[in-house]
Amino acid sequence: MSLLGRSLRAAVCAFMVLCGSVAAVATADADPSCHPEGRALRYVVAFDRGTSEAEARAAVTGGCGSTTIYYPQIAVAVATSADRDFAELVRPAAAFSAQAERLAVQRANGAPSTRTQPTKNAPARAGLESADPAKVPSADRTDEQWDMRAIGADRAHKIEPGSPDVVVGVLDSGVDATHPDLTSALDPGKSAGCLTGAPDRNWAATTSAHGTHVAGIIAAADDGKGVTGVAPGVRIASVKVIDDRGYADPEAAVCGLMWAVSQRMAVTNSSYYVEPWSLSCSHADERGVVNEVMARAVEYATSAGTLNIAAATNEAVGLVPSPHSGAKTQAEGCQALPAGLRDVVAVSSVSAERVKAGYSSYGLGVIDVTAPGGETGECVLSTVPGGYAPLCGTSMAAPHVAGVVALLASKHPGYGARQLRRSLDAQATPMACPADYDLTGDGTQDAYCTGYAGFNGFYGHGMVDALAAVAPRRTGPNPAR
Repeated sequence: MSLLGRSLRAAVCAFMVLCGSVAAVATADADPSCHPEGRALRYVVAFDRGTSEAEARAAVTGGCGSTTIYYPQIAVAVATSADRDFAELVRPAAAFSAQAERLAVQRANGAPSTRTQPTKNAPARAGLESADPAKVPSADRTDEQWDMRAIGADRAHKIEPGSPDVVVGVLDSGVDATHPDLTSALDPGKSAGCLTGAPDRNWAATTSAHGTHVAGIIAAADDGKGVTGVAPGVRIASVKVIDDRGYADPEAAVCGLMWAVSQRMAVTNSSYYVEPWSLSCSHADERGVVNEVMARAVEYATSAGTLNIAAATNEAVGLVPSPHSGAKTQAEGCQALPAGLRDVVAVSSVSAERVKAGYSSYGLGVIDVTAPGGETGECVLSTVPGGYAPLCGTSMAAPHVAGVVALLASKHPGYGARQLRRSLDAQATPMACPADYDLTGDGTQDAYCTGYAGFNGFYGHGMVDALAAVAPRRTGPNPAR
């Protein structure tokens, strides 16, 4: 039986929502027309909408592959195959393998594929599973949370800390369930690992502190110890989509979004970009497949009531919108998935001085709102296994927004994804383009901001406002700023 079959029988029945019945996966090993070479690689496969599970599985088997899971709601499968021609054999469906892409790069370069961690200043940490929660410092460090004051969160959660009925999916590298600031918020039953493209129980943090840091920004407990999140009363689910090397492959990202919908999560946070590329500043057919499956998953999630928040990336480039599902990819411009998709709330990062951070990507029509992500020397303090640490990046900005959306969902339990987004945009504090964006002082502009005060490429609709989410403004922007 496949990994999916084994995990579903061992886990709660909720896992069955994603793929319908649990069926034995046919293998192509005995087919004389198949030519397996080396280890099996994972593929994400986009079928025509309306393709049944039986038809999809038959096509994968006919292409010399095995089906891991099929998501009929969006007609996307995750498959494995050791046949190098699988992507051609499975047509007319369109298939892509991030693993195969990385292997091709390795062969071309004659060296292993390497990359940095998913956010600026977020190095991997070894031995996270051995962190002792009893040794986590208990001193109150909320005075160091300039970021929470910048969006009025310190005052907002005194009015509305968030409802435990609201669940935020932390689509990331896993969350440390033993951290004392997170234990009461984390919901293991709604957490899942998605690295294979199908949900399983391997959702905990292993080699990276990234997901734990993001989770703390959203919902760290308001208990007078350590730090406090934007919405300390909501729950979080750890949905592991970033592997131990820092890769977020498309099949994992799709799985994470589909799992969030199946668990009726109000909001998800995606502080990553889909691999294997840095940013898609030029396009190929394979990248069109990745855009298609991601667009379908995001659009389905939005229609089902789950709003996705995503980091704009730390590449300091101007982004262009990514096409919606069924549309052709654009010929020019840099795209970031999932941040560039129309139904995603893309978040840029600002420093403590309320200026776009130098590393933060930007783009008119892509950036929806902005939030604190920090700059070197004044990063964002949050939870990590064993304690607390400051990190900078759009990865830190995005969860501030996810926390604000969680407060909105708590205040307005009947709101759907689009209503939450409209409220978020309307309550943001407008920020005009800077008159001079010369961060290095060399007389040259480091980036160009287009648009007007109410909506521009650096800040979108402006800085998110947690206080306005729970207590609508009466006299203008948050006076604490």
